[in-house]
Parts: sequence; structure tokens; C-alpha cells
Amino acid sequence: MPSENQKIPGLSRIWYDCRPFVCTGVVFVGLLLVWELLARFSGWSSQVFPGPMPVFVSLGELIADGTLLKHTIASLFRITIGFYLAVLLGLPLGIFLGRHKTFNALFNPIIQFLKPISPIAWIPLAMLWFGIGDKPAIFLIFLSSFFPLVVSTTISVSSINPVFFQVAANFNFSRLEIITKIIVPAILPATITAFRISLSIAWLVVVAAEMIAVHSGLGYLILDSRNALRMDYVMAGMIVIGIIGLLLDFIMWRIGQLESTSWYSFENR
Repeated sequence: MPSENQKIPGLSRIWYDCRPFVCTGVVFVGLLLVWELLARFSGWSSQVFPGPMPVFVSLGELIADGTLLKHTIASLFRITIGFYLAVLLGLPLGIFLGRHKTFNALFNPIIQFLKPISPIAWIPLAMLWFGIGDKPAIFLIFLSSFFPLVVSTTISVSSINPVFFQVAANFNFSRLEIITKIIVPAILPATITAFRISLSIAWLVVVAAEMIAVHSGLGYLILDSRNALRMDYVMAGMIVIGIIGLLLDFIMWRIGQLESTSWYSFENR
């Protein structure tokens, strides 16, 4: 006798595809329930630890008066400029160092020395060099993304099988062809992973930088709300930061899938 799933394979397939989303929804509902119970029975004042409903009401207020949109756009602008600068400079440098071992031996100690320094530690210097505004925040975002991208790209290029370059030399590939047909397809998976990690770090840094060096953005919204003792606004800002972080990671993951497919098609023309 056929099972229920065999009788209705369409519904079974839908359930199989939706299981991750269902599990995620259950987890979020559980977190909201724990949050509500803590707010009710922890003994803290609602002004110190507001429950979900007051926070979501405050979130609606921030959306309605345009405050949230203004600060979100400011944060996304900074992270876009800083991250793109890191990609435009970090990837070529990583490819260059990966292909030239002599230069890698010269510059790798400097990169390894600067890489562990937290971008937050650069805040005093960034404010001294660039003043108050977008420039110090963009500089900090650039630093947070640049070194991981350079290191990841250098390692990926160095790990490419030398036989590929020997074959390219036999066929008289140009430098552009070597990059587009050998290097980029080979390092693409690791590079996309580095993009996702670097973007997550950059999103953390922009929020921290906005608490000190600028007068707009989600980090500034949280700091200003804390000074006004509006913990509901603080938590609303934290929720938005988490949602945007998830969206940025998802977008980068989708780009990685699309790029992998497109480069695979390009190689097999």
C-alpha cells in the first residue's frame, strides 16, 4: 500500500522545501516567547527591559516618522562605499601577491601584523585624520574588509595547481585570459565565502563606528536612544541591524550561486 507521501508527491515536495523556513519560524517564535517571559518575570522595569510588544510598537513609530529609514540609508551608504573600496583594492592585491611569491614574502608580514588589529582600535586615528562624518566610518569599514579579502585571495591563488598555468603558457594565454579563465574560476568559491565573512565584519564595524564618529546611522540611533533612556528604541535598532545583516548575507550567498553558475557556463563555451 503506497504511503501518504507517495499518494500526494506534490504536497510532500512542498513540505520538504519549506521545512527550513518552518524550523526558522518556530525558533523565532520560541525566542519571542522567552523574551516575553523574561520581560514579565525577570523583575526588571519595562524601561530597562521592554517586552516584544512595546519594542515592535516603537519600531512602527520609527518607521512611520522616517527616522529608521534615514538612519538605515546612512549605514548602508557607508558600508557600500567601504566594502566596494576593499574589494576593488583587496582582490587585485591578493591576486598579485598570490602569483608573485617574492612580493608575498615581503608584504605578508606587514599584512599579518595589521590584520589582527581591531578596526575599533583605529577609531581615534580615523577621527584625527578624517574628522567627524562619513569618512572615518568608511575608512574603518574598508580596514575591516580589506585585510581578510587580501589574505583569502592570496591563499586561494597560491593554492591553484601550477599545471593550469603551464597549460595556459603552452596556449599563449594573455594575462587577462589567465585571470578570467584560470584564476577567477579557481578562487571564486573561497572568495565568495570571504565576501560573506568580510561583509558581516564590516556591518559590525559600521554600527560601532557610528556610535562615535558620526551623527547618523543605526549605531548613532542606538546611542542616542540610550542617552534618552529609550530602551525600546535601542532594541528596535538592534532588531533592524540583525534583519539587515541576514539580508546582506543572503544576498551575498545568492550572488555566489549566480556567479558560480555563470563562470561555469563561461568556461564550458
